[in-house]
Amino acid sequence: MAQRNDEITESVRRERTRLWAFIRKRIADPSEAEDILQDVLFEFVEAYHLPEPIEQVGAWLFRVARNRIIDRFRKKKEVPLTDWLGDEADDYWLDDLLPPVDGPETAYTREILLQELQDALNELPQEQRDVFVAHELQGRSFEELALETGVKLSTLLSRKRYAVIHLRKRLHIIYQEFLEEN
Repeated sequence: MAQRNDEITESVRRERTRLWAFIRKRIADPSEAEDILQDVLFEFVEAYHLPEPIEQVGAWLFRVARNRIIDRFRKKKEVPLTDWLGDEADDYWLDDLLPPVDGPETAYTREILLQELQDALNELPQEQRDVFVAHELQGRSFEELALETGVKLSTLLSRKRYAVIHLRKRLHIIYQEFLEEN
């Protein structure tokens, strides 16, 4: 057991600097990079105690680091729908699409529908979500977005199209359930 711990310590000492540099090239935030490094090292210690040895420690560490970085980018930052709508959320067009609140049952239904929409938006890739939110929820034009971001108009239109396709698929089931109840 002591020999294994020494091997772990030596491997970490040997690879830590290169591994840190590898992560920092891909992750701008130092604290987030440190979290990834700690996750990788923790996983290494756990894996090293398994009966089957890790043969190429350096390659293994970098592969795990790359996977953790990809996982971080896949994680979607959840943004409440009301943050996208701003202060005018109460009198925005979305209210016209939702059932009016005339009791606890419809208030609950509205809440479920808004939560489903928020969840579906949070599943979108960042570029698609940004275009959809800016155009549909904030009422901004594609021309304005193209000038502001430097992204081609056709690219913005394509991103919104993919967002709409995803949202339709994702919200179709809840919409069908809602129709069946009414």
